[in-house]
Amino acid sequence: MTAHIVGEVMTRDVVHARRTTPFKEVVRLLDHHRISGLPVVDADDKVLGVLSGSDLVRNQAHRDGPAPPPSVTAGDVMSSPAITVHPEQTVPDAARLMERRGVERLPVVDEADRLIGIATRRDLLRVFLRTDDDIRRQVTEEIVVTAMGLPSDAVRVAVRDGVVTLDGRVEARSQVPELVHAVWRLDGVVGVVNGLGFRVDDRESPAPSHRTGSP
Repeated sequence: MTAHIVGEVMTRDVVHARRTTPFKEVVRLLDHHRISGLPVVDADDKVLGVLSGSDLVRNQAHRDGPAPPPSVTAGDVMSSPAITVHPEQTVPDAARLMERRGVERLPVVDEADRLIGIATRRDLLRVFLRTDDDIRRQVTEEIVVTAMGLPSDAVRVAVRDGVVTLDGRVEARSQVPELVHAVWRLDGVVGVVNGLGFRVDDRESPAPSHRTGSP
């Protein structure tokens, strides 16, 4: 029931540049590999920064200085420090980081901060390519039966285009939000429709006891 991790979806064959890679060579790399950005690494493959097509365009847009520079390299135009992730981080965590920092790609580094992969928005969205049948099986087997300890037929699970519909009746009222939340956290789920009922309302406050006799 755990989410996919970055190491499962990242691109391992990473196109990268060195700090000294000339500007024009970076443009060639982006064009040849049909990518919009790449990490910049040092001699030990540690990530120094990230360079995107926007960085290159921005550099060319500011060419009205008093004197042109003798040369422009990847190190001159990269965004630094780079925002990186580790392969064991979950895909949802990486997606939140990407959204919060407003970046299109996250270099993936090992314990020594060496580049081992890259995660783009497209990579992170792969989890939504799961089939509806695969999601339905996981909900029934891993959540309804294993996690919640319910019979497999206690909850009817239907999935269409990643939207999970839950019908049936569980034992306790408190199990309803627990089950819905667990389903919502699954990779590939884009929505949950809750039609669950319950047998026992375990959230009701117990009636106050009435004591008789002398205190």
